Amino acid sequence: MRNVIVKDANAAVSGLRDGDTVMVGGFGGAGVPRGMIEAVLELGVRELTVISNNAGSGGQDLSMWFGARIVRKIICSYPRSADVFADQYRAGEVELELVPQGTLVERIRAGGAGLGGFLTPTGVGTVFENGKQKVVVDGREFLLEKPLRAQFSLLKGRQADVLGNLNYNKTARNHSVVMATAGEVVAVEVDELLEPGELDPEGIITPCIFVDRVFLSRPA
Repeated sequence: MRNVIVKDANAAVSGLRDGDTVMVGGFGGAGVPRGMIEAVLELGVRELTVISNNAGSGGQDLSMWFGARIVRKIICSYPRSADVFADQYRAGEVELELVPQGTLVERIRAGGAGLGGFLTPTGVGTVFENGKQKVVVDGREFLLEKPLRAQFSLLKGRQADVLGNLNYNKTARNHSVVMATAGEVVAVEVDELLEPGELDPEGIITPCIFVDRVFLSRPA
């Protein structure tokens, strides 16, 4: 029988390499995989490209990666309120690809679905169109937004069974659902582990086919 349980956060991020691209779930403080954020620091990797909603807010979040200077580039929709990132960006020490929030989610979804991208009117006529292909459909201009994928997706769930079926705690679901489809290795920390059949099938948000590694979070 399939079993994706690993012993801890260090095992969950094993195999992450210098220069990899990593998706990290979370929206503000909701759904942040804090155990794996610490484990990546212990791993000692560098030059990461990070895809996330934001760049941290100064707590036990992505701010820690910027503080350790292990991020080369971040692709996100909201870098404000991240002082450590802002200082490095102004000094030219880290790259930023700023993406409107809906476009960010849809680019990740396109990556997970194996699509070549999608067309959106968002950004037409603004700086966001610079360097992007324009497509005219029925007389209206759209931007071709390319898909996003990653070597690792690091997520926070509420419950999982040992097969890897997942649910999330309310708004902690945020970007994690699409990120679970777009990572080569999908690692999840959860508050509760269950046996097969204990999760209500109607309550499973991410099916186990998308999940590679699950471990139980340390008590807060």
